[in-house]
Amino acid sequence: MKFNNLLFILTVSVLFSGVSVKSQAQNKPVKEGIWRGVFKIGELDVPFNFEVKKKQGNELVVTAVNGDRRDDFNAKYITPDSLLVTLNTFEAGLFAKIENDGSLTGVHKSLVPGAGRVIPFIAKAGQAYRFIEPGKEIKPTADISGKWLIKIQGDKPTADRVAVFEQKGNKLNGIILSITGDSRELQGNVQGDEFVLSGYTGSGPSYVKGKIIDGKTIEGAIGASATPTKFSGTKDDNAALADAYALTFLKPGYDKLDFTFPDLNGNQVSLSDEKYKGKVVIIELLGTWCPNCIDQVQFMAPWYKENKHLGVEAIGLAFEAKDDLEFAKKTLTKLKNRYDIQYDLLFAGKADKEVVAQKLVALKEFLAFPTTIIVGRDGKVKEIHTGFSGKGTGQFYNDYVKKWNADLAKLIAEPLP
Repeated sequence: MKFNNLLFILTVSVLFSGVSVKSQAQNKPVKEGIWRGVFKIGELDVPFNFEVKKKQGNELVVTAVNGDRRDDFNAKYITPDSLLVTLNTFEAGLFAKIENDGSLTGVHKSLVPGAGRVIPFIAKAGQAYRFIEPGKEIKPTADISGKWLIKIQGDKPTADRVAVFEQKGNKLNGIILSITGDSRELQGNVQGDEFVLSGYTGSGPSYVKGKIIDGKTIEGAIGASATPTKFSGTKDDNAALADAYALTFLKPGYDKLDFTFPDLNGNQVSLSDEKYKGKVVIIELLGTWCPNCIDQVQFMAPWYKENKHLGVEAIGLAFEAKDDLEFAKKTLTKLKNRYDIQYDLLFAGKADKEVVAQKLVALKEFLAFPTTIIVGRDGKVKEIHTGFSGKGTGQFYNDYVKKWNADLAKLIAEPLP
């Protein structure tokens, strides 16, 4: 796939100088309505759908469509025929050139120099289908709606996943859960004895391809890369993941956490500060680059506002793409403002499991961002939860919220030490 050299120059300019390109020339119009894009990853085509609406001035709203999920992104002209779509809290952007025929060509690229892949895409207006063009459907051999236990080849039981599918004719929606979180909503099709799903919510494209062996068995691969993860699946209405409260824990001899990290103003904040004494404290290990962390923040931020008067505090320990406080201040301020976070956000270092182990020496078997640690009024760690299952997981999310509220109510009710 070839792209205009101007697009590359604009991309470099925006990424490294931080200066938008402006022109007095009239902007090329972008058609409003539904679009179909296709990311090109090696030989793999990963489609995604989005809607375009005019906002004001030279700005547009681009809405990613994945089943029932909608994610709104702001887009603006950086030249009369080029757009930058900012992907909310993710340090990434879609850079797109408006071609003479009205189509778009461009790339998904990290805004962190030297980080992430550059993924090319093309997009055309007026196309609402995902994988299969209307009129080219093949009757499915089975309905795979329901829960599936997904076994990852050659891995340990904790790597098992759970897939939840909803099929209506040839159309298929789904979500795949693991101990680290979920895939977010996926959308696709069933064709005969094969199915395929994709998703794009801003952090990067995702992809699932499978074959229906029979109504109770499937096999396939997960991952938008040249080396996807192979799996086999069994229909199981009771499919469940490993207990998220029994994966990460404290090392022998520890019952408390001890840390000091800078906040967004560079002030050192410690868990032992007077502000947290005698309080139930919720500690989130997160990163603005992490989709499931963002989903957890969307739950946690309003929950905290509603319950902080009960003697609850919260701390977000952020591990970011760069070990740089100024960079983290930018990314975390964006997160704080977008979701109205009213608890402390601290910068803990670079996003790396080994860094977490170095900074939080009491933790054992840290597996994933996000991880949530709950500290009681006595300062002792009561629970550690690995991962997060967002609203799109349905009953899994509802079960999490029910247990969360019950556990926090008990801890809040405990007397001051």
